[in-house]
Parts: sequence; structure tokens; C-alpha cells
Amino acid sequence: MAKKFALIAALLFTLATLAPAQMGDSKDKSKRPSPPASATCKFSDGKTVKIDYSSPRAKGRKIFGGASEGALVPYGEVWRTGANESTTFVTDANLTVGGKPVPAGSYTIFTVPKADQWWLVISKKTGEWGTDYPGEKEDLARVPMKVSQNGPPVENFLIAFDQAGSKCTLRMEWATTIASVDITK
Repeated sequence: MAKKFALIAALLFTLATLAPAQMGDSKDKSKRPSPPASATCKFSDGKTVKIDYSSPRAKGRKIFGGASEGALVPYGEVWRTGANESTTFVTDANLTVGGKPVPAGSYTIFTVPKADQWWLVISKKTGEWGTDYPGEKEDLARVPMKVSQNGPPVENFLIAFDQAGSKCTLRMEWATTIASVDITK
């Protein structure tokens, strides 16, 4: 009986010691395999658009392609556009994204990648986990993105803005694919 009690006590002590250490690591998002990242475009009047996302790594995997090819991101399906929590799109200005009006506010973005064209999906619903696409009824807009191929493969998924005057071009890069769309005020 004493041995059982000692064993249970030792097990409980070990769990109590390890649990806080594990939880501490999970709160430090920079230590995740897909760490947080952000991109901001600031217009000449000081208004901004900011995207917060998690940046997954390719790690030798096939990124885009057919589901039967074992691609991480299958063509024609809604993709969370990053990893972990949903990718946020926050603007303090009324914008035009790919020709569609987007009022100032907070949104979640998804994409639908295809070999020759992507669609940027701007969802009115926010706060969901990244894989929880709320459905088309929550879409504010779906806009086409231009697709091109880059040189050497990009290991870390990247979202960035290229700014030129009153226009920002939203650019997403991963593997050998670049998808982009213009944003204007």
C-alpha cells in the first residue's frame, strides 16, 4: 500500500511539475512550427491595412496541387491562408480590394488556390480557428488574384504588401507560387 501511495504521489508531482512548463511553451507563439507574422501597408494619409497570420514552413512537402497528389493545399478548396488561428485583415479605411468595396473594419481572410488563378475570400466572421471557414453566407467579397511563378522555392509562407502611391498590392508567396491583388483607397 505504501509503495502504491508513493508511486501515485510521485506521478502527481511529476505531472504538476511538467504541466506548467508545457503550458508556458504553448503561450509563446514564436516557438511554434508556424510562428506568427504580419504585414502592414500604410497609405499616405496614415490609414492602414494590416494582416496577421501564422507562417507555415514547406519542410519538403508538396504545397499546392491536386488532393490526389498529396498536396498540403489542394487546388479548388478553401484554404485558411496560413496556419493556426485565422488570418486577420484589419483596416481603418474604406478600401477597394480587387475591384470590390471593403469598409473599414476587421475581417478574416481565406483563399481558394488554383493552378492559374486564386480567389481571395474576405469573411465578415472573425475569431474562429483557422480551419473553420464559416461558409459563403459570411463572405463580404471574393476577388480574383493574379498568379505567377517565382524562381527558387519559398520555404516560409509569406504575406507582404508592395506599396506604390495610393495603391498597395497584397502579395502571398509559398513554394514557387505568387498570388497578388491590388488594394486602393
